[in-house]
Amino acid sequence: MSIFEYNGSALVAMVGKNCFAIASDRRLGVQLQTIATDFQKIYKIHDKLYIGLGGLATDAQTLYQRLVFRHKLYQLREERNMKPETFASLVSALLYEKRFGPYFCQPVIAGLGDDNMPFICTMDSIGAKELAKDFVVSGTASESLYGACESMYKPDMEPEELFETISQALLASVDRDCLSGWGGHVLLVSPAEVQERTLKGRMD
Repeated sequence: MSIFEYNGSALVAMVGKNCFAIASDRRLGVQLQTIATDFQKIYKIHDKLYIGLGGLATDAQTLYQRLVFRHKLYQLREERNMKPETFASLVSALLYEKRFGPYFCQPVIAGLGDDNMPFICTMDSIGAKELAKDFVVSGTASESLYGACESMYKPDMEPEELFETISQALLASVDRDCLSGWGGHVLLVSPAEVQERTLKGRMD
């Protein structure tokens, strides 16, 4: 079993019309044994920027703490929040720095830029970025997430439709992966507000 499959995860970020949604499952497991059913995998950097961390849970928490530290230093020096593109480069550099003993994480980054244009990207454990204009996925359920998102996504969705699409894609995918599941956690971010919702899924 790969170390990336040790805890299990499903992460997806999707772009709408001047908004984006990022969603994750809620299961923390040790292989097939479930440890927790309310585990946080999406972390806030600032109001318009979020990172989802799939992979080894302990590395995800360590990496998030290092990223918060770096972002606070940036805020002190620059007196503004980091742009999503800049933050993606920071995460990439931080992961590549540790390439000979990497953090076993596959991040999904989603944010709104200056002109409220959504930005999403994902990368592997050594920081090779993959940019997309529609959706990005990560975690053990990524194969089924690709399929579900591919069939459900359409461009320029309004926030409510985007929420419905990402929720259905996530729930359909985790049902096909025994290492992730137990409901979902969705963040819907538009220029005006941030909505946080919890999904109920199969509990087996």
